[in-house]
Amino acid sequence: MASKNLQNIILLYKIILICGLCLVYSKAELPRFEHPIKPDGSLSILVVGDWGRRGAYNQTEVAAQMAKIGDQMDPDFIISTGDNFYEDGLTGIEDPAFEESFSNIYLGPSLQKQWYSVLGNHDYRGDVLAQLDPILGQKDSKWLCLRSFILNTDVAEFFFIDTTPFVDKYFFRPEDDKYDWRGVLPREEYLSNQLKDLDTALKESSSNWKIVVGHHTLKSAGDHGITVELEERLLPVLQENHVDLYVNGHDHCLEHISSPDSPLQFLTSGGGSKAWRGNVRPWSPEELKLYYDGQGFMTMKLTKYDVYIQFYDIVGDILHQWSRSKGFYSV
Repeated sequence: MASKNLQNIILLYKIILICGLCLVYSKAELPRFEHPIKPDGSLSILVVGDWGRRGAYNQTEVAAQMAKIGDQMDPDFIISTGDNFYEDGLTGIEDPAFEESFSNIYLGPSLQKQWYSVLGNHDYRGDVLAQLDPILGQKDSKWLCLRSFILNTDVAEFFFIDTTPFVDKYFFRPEDDKYDWRGVLPREEYLSNQLKDLDTALKESSSNWKIVVGHHTLKSAGDHGITVELEERLLPVLQENHVDLYVNGHDHCLEHISSPDSPLQFLTSGGGSKAWRGNVRPWSPEELKLYYDGQGFMTMKLTKYDVYIQFYDIVGDILHQWSRSKGFYSV
């Protein structure tokens, strides 16, 4: 156990040295990083998911539009909601797909910011440890991918979680797909520890905005719909700890669903490349604020007391926008 912990510490220090990030120790087991905000007290973010297709299926066009909007908003960092490399993740740290689907695609000056990425189910179909290897950060300094971690800012706290191991069918009904479960087994221990660490970190958080990022949908009218395992095990943790936003990919669409019984909002940004699946599940119009079955991305702007969300399509049109404010004494 001591040797494993030492290896984890060494790995974290490698990531810090490569990415120039600040690591903060906490009682929770999840790695914790800090990112500065703008001098005016705001934070601007681009969010994209389900993208890595060597530029195909309009990935290049989405990236170009992200760069244009990025030039206007000056993002502090970029969030990837997973499925970073199709169809089957990376074959290793030398896989050319890393450059062909990432470094050579997101070329705009405004996109040369830190990317914080989670793993999706397609990423687990390859060499999952390759995406987590700090050597990729040496190849492209904006790359950072961990299974689960926490990102602190002065206006919001982000909790990145690894959702793929929650889903039963990848273990019991994988069909022809093969998954790399190194670092996950024994599965129940892994899931229990992740939920416990997330719950502890959320309870310790004093941030005005608590945002959880994962790959799989919790609520969705799209092709994948509700992820039952997350609804049963993750959703109660989010609700109990007054999480404001759950941000995900997995469904290849742009989507906003409001919660009928809590302030929690469900935001899907999975339109980074292949989309237009053509099927939408029935959903209450009072809850479904946006469903766009096409390519695009999401932006977030936060201050200590305000959050402002916009969804953009591939030509830069605003499809939907939403905002919320909290009073000076909100917790």
